[in-house]
Amino acid sequence: MRAPVFRIGLAAVFSSGIAIPAQAAAIDGSQLTLFWGLPFVGILLSIALFPLIAPSFWHHHYGKIAAFWALAFLLPFALLQGGAGGAAHAVLEVALHEYLPFTILLLALFTIAGGVRITGNLHGSPSLNTGLLAAGTLLASLMGTTGAAMLLIRPLLRANDNRRHNVHVVVFFIFLVANVGGALTPLGDPPLFLGFLNGVRFFWTMEALFAPTLLLGLLLLTSFYFIDLYLYRREGITRDPTPDSSIGLEGGINILLLTGVIGAVLMSGTWQPALELSVVGVNVEPQNLARDAILLLLAGLSLKLTRTESRTANGFSWEPIAEVAKLFAGIFLTIVPVIAILRAGEAGALRDLIAIATGPDGGPRDEMYFWLTGMLSAFLDNAPTYLVFFHMAGGDAQALMGPMASTLLAISMGAVYMGALTYIGNAPNFMVKAIAEQGGIRMPSFFGYMLWSFPLLLVPFALITWLWFV
Repeated sequence: MRAPVFRIGLAAVFSSGIAIPAQAAAIDGSQLTLFWGLPFVGILLSIALFPLIAPSFWHHHYGKIAAFWALAFLLPFALLQGGAGGAAHAVLEVALHEYLPFTILLLALFTIAGGVRITGNLHGSPSLNTGLLAAGTLLASLMGTTGAAMLLIRPLLRANDNRRHNVHVVVFFIFLVANVGGALTPLGDPPLFLGFLNGVRFFWTMEALFAPTLLLGLLLLTSFYFIDLYLYRREGITRDPTPDSSIGLEGGINILLLTGVIGAVLMSGTWQPALELSVVGVNVEPQNLARDAILLLLAGLSLKLTRTESRTANGFSWEPIAEVAKLFAGIFLTIVPVIAILRAGEAGALRDLIAIATGPDGGPRDEMYFWLTGMLSAFLDNAPTYLVFFHMAGGDAQALMGPMASTLLAISMGAVYMGALTYIGNAPNFMVKAIAEQGGIRMPSFFGYMLWSFPLLLVPFALITWLWFV
């Protein structure tokens, strides 16, 4: 991705005043069979398996694979359900209500965070490493898990490049900075921003998830400290190829731009102008258009004001955000019939899944929402999984923040926390792994990583289940 995402975003923002009548009936999920969910399953399995079994093919053709699955839904839908007009309306609704806001926010955070560079080197003692992990955990909710991970992974690797045992440092970095730390704001992790786009208040996540996130963070940081201390003492003193030097910061202007991102997202959740706009029959809200325009402006300012040398030294590349943009275009389209089926409730083809998470009294079983959302997030992708269970629980943000708040809490915690269980649970996981391997660290395989994550994470998750949902 280079200029295209900016052009797409700007086109959406500045064409929003054009009102062209269009008619399209809402999709009746009770009339859809599970066949309509196959493209969604197909794209998620492609994301999970192709990087493992055919990495070179995936790297060169992931955009075409995403397009294939999107067309596998759209073409049959146009022929058998909504016609060409209905299919076009479905694409526009997805693009304007979810895909473009989602992609533009990630683009802004990715671009701005990629302009901040920490220079210098410190000695990777257990205390320093624990402090860096704690700092990254806190930053993740402010600049996104991707932004915080890209900012701190290289300084952490430099601090530990004299250590014989350093795989555990990267593993816990994935746990804390690339996943758990993003739980407190919609900026932190993509699933929570999708919740925000669907009506969840900006500060609801901080209010609801603060206590479990604090507990989980402290448990993991404590475990890390004692594991690192044990290995540090076994190693003794080794020569440091990058000796200690004072810490500095390049691209500090991006920190100011990051506050602008927070302000823009807050504005879109609080400003409610009495104005209606339409794009080819799809209603759009002015405050969301203003937010997206501001985010694109801030990303552009970051590119203009940050030295190219700083981004180069950071290893900045457009490829990660290009992959996100292409893959989520397919995900957001193929998930349309799945959400329609879930909205049909007991009349839909996913009634059995709903039954598993429903108690004898007809109310939701929050512990099942936590584990179902979490385990599927670990092996598929946490953003679309969040959407599936959000709508399975009714999809009404006001109800989910009110009498069903514990259910929304379970969905949010499962999606964010359990993305740490595998390399494919959250986008930054694989990025951190790749950077660590470039730095000479022999990271565990897909299943080898799970030998770390499952023993270290499942016990804290069980404790959280007992404390919050039983």
